[in-house]
Amino acid sequence: MTARIQNTANQPGIMTGVEHLFKEVYSGGVPSQTLELVHLRASQINGCSACVDAGGKSGAKAGVSPEKLLAVAAWYENPLFDDAERAALALTEAATRLADRPGAVTDEIWAEAARHYNERQLGALVLMVAITNFFNRINTTFRIPAGATWD
Repeated sequence: MTARIQNTANQPGIMTGVEHLFKEVYSGGVPSQTLELVHLRASQINGCSACVDAGGKSGAKAGVSPEKLLAVAAWYENPLFDDAERAALALTEAATRLADRPGAVTDEIWAEAARHYNERQLGALVLMVAITNFFNRINTTFRIPAGATWD
């Protein structure tokens, strides 16, 4: 696959804006390992190879075990994930799959997430899902290959 954008320098200011968003996400009080699992799961759903690759690497760097990284696609019944991670991943899937059904983020999904995270943390989780979906759409449209970086 050939990338459709060859010179990322032609995209001025994109990374500066994104860095501000990530700063807000990571200062929201959610464990960094959970944020990395959220990023990886949304990227898997969207089929973004660049983000799945980056998510695996950043998850490992954040201390997520290789077993958990390999299991995130099947988190639902896997004992490696605690209740808070399950709530974050359920919220991730619902917010990523908005078109699958009306009201995808049900009151039950939200209530379970709210049982484990305060409002600031919920905001950080939702922002991480949104940023990930944003990147997934850019990278898949531009055909950014796994391992590529924005300079």
